[in-house]
Amino acid sequence: MTNIDRRTQVEEAYPELGEIESDDLRERVIEAWRLGLERGGWRDVEDVPYAWNIHEVTNVEHVRGVTRIAVRAAEEQRDFHGAAPDFDVIRAACLLHDVGKCYEYVDHVDAERLEDPDPRYAGGEIPHSLSGYALAHEVGCPLAVQRAIPHFIGEIPTRTLEAELVKSANSASSNAITQATMGISLKEWVREYSQTRR
Repeated sequence: MTNIDRRTQVEEAYPELGEIESDDLRERVIEAWRLGLERGGWRDVEDVPYAWNIHEVTNVEHVRGVTRIAVRAAEEQRDFHGAAPDFDVIRAACLLHDVGKCYEYVDHVDAERLEDPDPRYAGGEIPHSLSGYALAHEVGCPLAVQRAIPHFIGEIPTRTLEAELVKSANSASSNAITQATMGISLKEWVREYSQTRR
């Protein structure tokens, strides 16, 4: 598969890219996804699952949901409360918050979804929020975007408005997905499955 194919996949999967005003930032988000897919060995961006044990929902669906939820919440913060969230940072961070799943979930899908994962990157040793941060850093995303990608408690000591929006939108989307697919909350899913994955 060529880089052009992966780039096209990313652009088609994430129409929200077109809402990022900065051409440079948009290109960096696309490049992070392209690298993640290439190194993870994914044939198609739509093959990356939402979770290691939830394959009914794709990571693309979840990432798009998080982006939509965060942007709507940011609009309310701006319009109702007079806050000034940075919409480019929010969109870029949401679109990248789970790019690390390209590395982490290679061991949890059928082999036909993959072609030659790079063992230097692919595997579940590093949580996707940290490998996603590393990808954003590698492609030169601004610090404001990088710091909003790690979304678990304690990973980043200072939380910005944008980072909190990403985190809360991620929880909202994840709760909806676990409820719809398994009939349980995200908290219940974490409690039940966090130690059984490895």
